[in-house]
Amino acid sequence: MTLEKIITLAVFAACYGLALSRKVKIAYASLGSAGVLLLLGVVTPGEALFKAVKWDVLGIYWGFMMVSYVFMQSRMPDLIANRILTRVNVEKYVIFALCAFTAFLSAFMENVGVVLMMAPVAIAVSRRMGSDLFPYMIAIAISSNVVTTLTMVADPPSIILAMETGMKPLDFYFFKGRIGLGTITLIGVLVALGTLLVQFRQMKSPVAVQAEAIPTTKGATVLFVLGVAALAVGPEFGLRPGIVGLTVGLIALYMGRADLREMIVEFDWNSFFFIMGVFIVIYTLNASGLLKDFSDLVIRSGINSPAAMLAFLIWISVALSSFMDNVPYTILMIPVCQNLAASFGIEAWPFLYGMLIGTGIGGNITPVGATANVFACGILEKQGRKVQLGRYLKLSIPFSLAAVAVAHILLQLIWL
Repeated sequence: MTLEKIITLAVFAACYGLALSRKVKIAYASLGSAGVLLLLGVVTPGEALFKAVKWDVLGIYWGFMMVSYVFMQSRMPDLIANRILTRVNVEKYVIFALCAFTAFLSAFMENVGVVLMMAPVAIAVSRRMGSDLFPYMIAIAISSNVVTTLTMVADPPSIILAMETGMKPLDFYFFKGRIGLGTITLIGVLVALGTLLVQFRQMKSPVAVQAEAIPTTKGATVLFVLGVAALAVGPEFGLRPGIVGLTVGLIALYMGRADLREMIVEFDWNSFFFIMGVFIVIYTLNASGLLKDFSDLVIRSGINSPAAMLAFLIWISVALSSFMDNVPYTILMIPVCQNLAASFGIEAWPFLYGMLIGTGIGGNITPVGATANVFACGILEKQGRKVQLGRYLKLSIPFSLAAVAVAHILLQLIWL
């Protein structure tokens, strides 16, 4: 171990330790760690700004979060939710419909925002039914997290993978002559949603929700559709994804100018700057050779077949992401997966896909594994409902493991 590696590893461990402890803002942890590496000369300012930080990722993240704000303010999601409920007349199918709609929205919007948007609907329906709010809120939360790899813009790790590998939005569905990450995720999501019908099979009470005349505006919906289309075709004309994100974000700011201050202040700057700092920390980790050392260590572990390595990467990602933030984990593991694939003489795609699916869905396992889960549990507590870990796990584990297991089988059959 060289001195540079020791310093880098110590700073990396401190960064993760502080971030996981949540004793300080996670942005402080990553930016502070990046600052230490800069001050010690382990990484130069030029490398940090022009090589380490992925500005396209940050541009898409910021821009589409602005779009999601005006989309929610347009009340279009409220209208869609009401129309779904007017067509469902049994309670278990109501929860299923709410969860399916939550999953659909979360494939394109920030999942915490979707959970906060769906919470009033869930509270209203459960009160009307005289039912326990717990299954409604937890099912909605885990449904928002299960689609993190369904689209390129569903979650920052998907954006990061696309930017690191050059994938385009449509590559998520059909890539290199085979069904892609998004299609595999969709099949897993459908199976996971099906487990809810099994778990809620005793909830057979009739439901009657009246159609409401909800006024909506369509501008945000049009902006969102055009933004996704620009992400899909822009690279063909040399248009950088980050410019697309920045552009739709600025348009969204103009559309929501009446709430401009709230849009800027309420944006999750903590996560934004955390990602920025982590890019620098992980870049240094990779440049120092530590990631290569880690992949070599995994290779020497005795896992000597691609199938066994795929299983290891998927399920270790599920386990680690149940308590670890999926953004830095993804940034850390992409080059590791690529190095491992090279050692087996195969393409990295199955390892990358498996790792991303595992870390995306694994956050569902515990109440603190994903931010959406934390918010959902907070809402339950504000409503006077105690969150019991055993009851939470009874819902989250079958749901999450079903989605991951299906994706694992498909990756094994199609990509290895």
